[in-house]
Amino acid sequence: MPGEPTSPVSAVPPARDDAPADETAPADETLRRPGSAPTKQIPPAPPAPPVPVAARPAGRPAPPDADTARRALIALRGEVAKAVVGQDAAVSGLVVALLCRGHALLEGVPGVAKTLLVRTLATALSLDTKRLQFTPDLMPGDVTGSLVYDNRSSAFTFREGPVFTNLLIADEINRTPPKTQAALLEVMEERQVSVEGTPRPLPTPFAVLATQNPVEHEGTYPLPEAQLDRFLVKVTLPLPPRDDEIRVLAHHAGGFDPTNLAAAGVRPVAGPAELAAARAAVLAVAVHPEVLAYIVDLARATRVAPSVQLGVSPRGATALLATTRAWAWLSGRGYATPDDVKALARATLRHRISLRPEAELDGVTADVVLEQVLATVPVPR
Repeated sequence: MPGEPTSPVSAVPPARDDAPADETAPADETLRRPGSAPTKQIPPAPPAPPVPVAARPAGRPAPPDADTARRALIALRGEVAKAVVGQDAAVSGLVVALLCRGHALLEGVPGVAKTLLVRTLATALSLDTKRLQFTPDLMPGDVTGSLVYDNRSSAFTFREGPVFTNLLIADEINRTPPKTQAALLEVMEERQVSVEGTPRPLPTPFAVLATQNPVEHEGTYPLPEAQLDRFLVKVTLPLPPRDDEIRVLAHHAGGFDPTNLAAAGVRPVAGPAELAAARAAVLAVAVHPEVLAYIVDLARATRVAPSVQLGVSPRGATALLATTRAWAWLSGRGYATPDDVKALARATLRHRISLRPEAELDGVTADVVLEQVLATVPVPR
């Protein structure tokens, strides 16, 4: 997260649990280091009741505890860094989305390793992944699957589409027409595919990690607000600084092959069991009523901002609550603070704000609006 409060924020800050506390640092800088003392402390609410655990069949290993799951998920940054240089913040954003059972939209110019990032994350999480290249001629059945006539049985059988996986890489999602984009609405919201009236559940876990190019407009179909709202977070991948770009070239000069992650040393450090344990622990994170009110005040402030045509909906506020709890848990706390809300506000809300045309002509962005809202809405003490 940049230090200047008026600069657009590219992604959520990277998760760290080993940084020392620095109460003199600016609020944004402190939020980049989970585990440090929050700038504004809210007393924790009473802890939530423990989640009941079903009896484990004999012979099965015990599920990982919350601390083990947290260490495994934080270790993802180092594992992904073996293939993708300088995108720790983006990794944290994707992990937060997975902890909340949400979907993520990755935006960046071509060549900043959006697809490689998702592939590497899937490998480090030991999850199945499929890549679907969205094009203008892609049909809905190419995404969800379709009924195919079988000559041997003289009957129609369902052939699964690419969505039947754990992590679906929807590459350049804004290059396909609205009809095909709409095929993902049920997939993302209900986590099922309905063909001829028969619902077919998707695997667990499941998430859509979509990419789009922000600078190309020829031959693209901007995502409608209803579909943008289905994405829990929008993470932007900036161009790397000079030192990171030198490291990228050094990797390639040393023989790095983006298509062979095993040769790069990427190995699974977590899996579905750790992800399930982490999700259960996130649901137990307590949120003080004043923090809930702060989230609502931020959402309502976007609706009355002069540059905004359509502000954050109640579903957006609910999404910010979910990501706030996930970030608090990754930071090693059982309760959420206003600093956790600030850390995830941009990534969670930026794609849920529609600007007035005249504001866009003046160069106003959703991140600028959020900076103003975060600076003006009173923070609970």
